Amino acid sequence: MSDAVTVADPDSGGFALLSRARAAFTPVVTVREVGTVLAVSTGIALVSGLPQVGLDEVVIFAGGMQGIAFNVDEHAIGVVLLGDYQKLKAGMTVERSHRVMDIVVGAALLGRVLDPLGRPLDGKGEIVSDQRLPVERPAPPILDRSAVCAPLQTGLKVIDALIPIGHGQRELILGDRQTGKTTIAIDAILNQRGKKVVCVYCAIGQRSAAIAKVVARLGALGALAYTVVLVADGTSAPGLSYIAPYAATSIAEHFMEGGQDVLIVYDDLTQHARSYRELSLLLRRPPGREAFPGDIFYLHSRLLERSTQLRAERGRGSLTALPIVETEAQDISAYIPTNLISITDGQLYLSPDLFQLGVLPAVDVGRSVSRVGGAAQCPGYRALAGKLKLAYAQFEELEAFAKFGTRLDAPTRVIIDHGRRIRACLTQDESAPQSLCEQMLVLLAVTAGLFADVPLAQVRAAETAVRALVAGLPADLGSRFAAGAVLTNDDRLSLIARATAGLVPFLAAPGVPAAGAVAAAPANTPPRTPP
Repeated sequence: MSDAVTVADPDSGGFALLSRARAAFTPVVTVREVGTVLAVSTGIALVSGLPQVGLDEVVIFAGGMQGIAFNVDEHAIGVVLLGDYQKLKAGMTVERSHRVMDIVVGAALLGRVLDPLGRPLDGKGEIVSDQRLPVERPAPPILDRSAVCAPLQTGLKVIDALIPIGHGQRELILGDRQTGKTTIAIDAILNQRGKKVVCVYCAIGQRSAAIAKVVARLGALGALAYTVVLVADGTSAPGLSYIAPYAATSIAEHFMEGGQDVLIVYDDLTQHARSYRELSLLLRRPPGREAFPGDIFYLHSRLLERSTQLRAERGRGSLTALPIVETEAQDISAYIPTNLISITDGQLYLSPDLFQLGVLPAVDVGRSVSRVGGAAQCPGYRALAGKLKLAYAQFEELEAFAKFGTRLDAPTRVIIDHGRRIRACLTQDESAPQSLCEQMLVLLAVTAGLFADVPLAQVRAAETAVRALVAGLPADLGSRFAAGAVLTNDDRLSLIARATAGLVPFLAAPGVPAAGAVAAAPANTPPRTPP
């Protein structure tokens, strides 16, 4: 008995479906450029086989990790890795993406913490936005910019009065470790509450614990709602630290181009420069004549040039930058800080000596400068703070001689006594920004010499009492105060009378010298008045 072989009808059942699918299929040829990893080092990889790759183009490794084509040489491509490179091995494949590095932007980022690739780090779910911008973008052209003339209040009297910052300005914050650089920047962010200013805080190379503390502080004080936090901590790959400030600037530019005022903090660019130098060393980039790498100046100049005040035709948005730099042994002539001093529109130098004395914020007024100056102050504020910096600078110069026990004449003693009270009034607690009205009332009291008879140990408490008087001002005077308008003579007399009455509980008893004052002048000297 022979076995029978049954052949299915090709026009019936599943074979008919296969036949129709085969007839409808049209093969498509897809061109892909695939290369091979030659070598892997700390944060970089050498790749071959991508002849058409462009500079700064994103390449995709097997497993999904991204990299940026940094060196485009004849025989190999130097790629900066943007992730954990521990599993990357020589011989693995790499493919072009035909796009440059970009970052997600939009209002959905407000209140979020993310990394330079746009991935959320706060556990609040994915960031939903269909808008993206390249991390590297050209700066706005000169014809699209306008003058810096609107003040950006930091809430710190020593800065707003003596080294003012305006919308669109780039003000460098530099000083040694643990002198309060980040505190000043965070206080400036806290003071933007209710002022319709979007803030971006970019942490580069910081400890995770320090970043978590900053985020918790912003959240507890209600500032996280209008702030975007972009993080590349000390454990991140050097490539992520390198692109972090550029990605944060693109996020800020999205709001600026929408007509909003933006404040961005780079904390700090010393770590950014170190990451870039590390990558340049590993990729064997040639040194320049005066520095290594040769383009270290261009690294930060192309970043900070993107901060500006746009013209009305471009929406009148602004981007104000507060880059932070760490110095060593109070050396502000180090190469990286010097570059940034020449790039920025001024600097705030924090002195370790003032910090140790408890003068906080520890801003060294003699070494700090704002190249915008009074143009970044309200008219009324500028009228009150006009002579304050000169009086404070004279005091600091004379104070150095007074420490040697030099015999001082009466006018010099008056200047030193007045300067000590100015310093005490400019001292301010952390996370306690002060409103424009409070600052103006204190400055009026200081310049009028109302603190002259207050013991030095009581000046801080007396200054607090003067600020509390703002709540009881008449409505019309309070509105002019809040607008920063120039005060009339009647307004000044009324405010001085109120401040004088508020200082009565703090005045020294008759015949008792004010605590901390210099030696009394001879009997024939005129009464003390502020210089």
